Amino acid sequence: MRLAQAKEIANAILYEGYLLYPYRHSALKNRERWTFGVVYPREYSELNGGIEPWAMQTECLFIGQADTTFDIMVRFLHLQSRTIIPSDDIQPDAKTLAHESCEEGIEREINLDKLTVQELLASPRVVELGFPGERCTSSPTAPTSLRERRPILGAVIVSAEKVGAPCSNIFKLSVRIENWTPHTNLTAERFNATLLQAFISTHTLMQIQQGRFISQIDPPDELKSLAQSCKNLRTWPVLLGDEGEASTMLSAPIILYDYPQIAPESPGPLFDGTEIDELLSLRILTLTDEEKQEMRRADAHTREILERTEALTPEQFMKLHGTIRGLRPVSKGGEI
Repeated sequence: MRLAQAKEIANAILYEGYLLYPYRHSALKNRERWTFGVVYPREYSELNGGIEPWAMQTECLFIGQADTTFDIMVRFLHLQSRTIIPSDDIQPDAKTLAHESCEEGIEREINLDKLTVQELLASPRVVELGFPGERCTSSPTAPTSLRERRPILGAVIVSAEKVGAPCSNIFKLSVRIENWTPHTNLTAERFNATLLQAFISTHTLMQIQQGRFISQIDPPDELKSLAQSCKNLRTWPVLLGDEGEASTMLSAPIILYDYPQIAPESPGPLFDGTEIDELLSLRILTLTDEEKQEMRRADAHTREILERTEALTPEQFMKLHGTIRGLRPVSKGGEI
């Protein structure tokens, strides 16, 4: 499977819950948006008794040899806050502040390419990650917005071990993601501030060359006990691609089946996994002009939803209503 196709599916995970319907920051439903794949600073996690995790770990089996190689990509959102700055000329009211103040997500990727089984068996590969903080103002339209992003630190640790018989070619791959960010608000109550120091919607993409991944969901009978010994912490690895392919795996913070697909009828992401495209699109079109204007004042992802929905043709709407993927004959006795 090509990496571009894999990332398209992964993006559906990355932006799950990014901005829920009714797509307005002032809506109560959007007060708690970041719930999937959150990896908190270790200090904060330990202060809270480990309830909120400071690490995410993927373990999966593969068939390979010494020269088998991996390309591994860890992806997450780095949050930044956006607030309104009052000025002498403009004093925004409470409603405007509620509409305009929010958190936005910046995509982050850590790539580990051409890792060989031979080197991973010898010692784990540890790659530290770090993204700086930033503070800037902008005023494409009044009032002025202040965007602040806090620095984050962590590491990706990749290792492999032989798990089959001495002459077997069965191995276990481990990818561990840790948040080392120093926690500057050491109180259990500062949850929202802590999210600015967390990794959000964290997930891992893995591709193998000269080898094959083994399904964690449906492994061969002789490998079921080995598959069950894999320790996946708050993530679920599944195979990607066409049925039967085994070169790409996505480890996601939500439960999926092997070979997940984005429906070809979907015109684009809507960020709300609890709804369906047709219903959300119809609801967007019934928003008032004021509500649509609030959507336009949000970030680029939200504006794109509105513009794409308003541009849908009747034919595209009909495709959203439903489709039949395939039919199977039914026997006379009623059994399929």
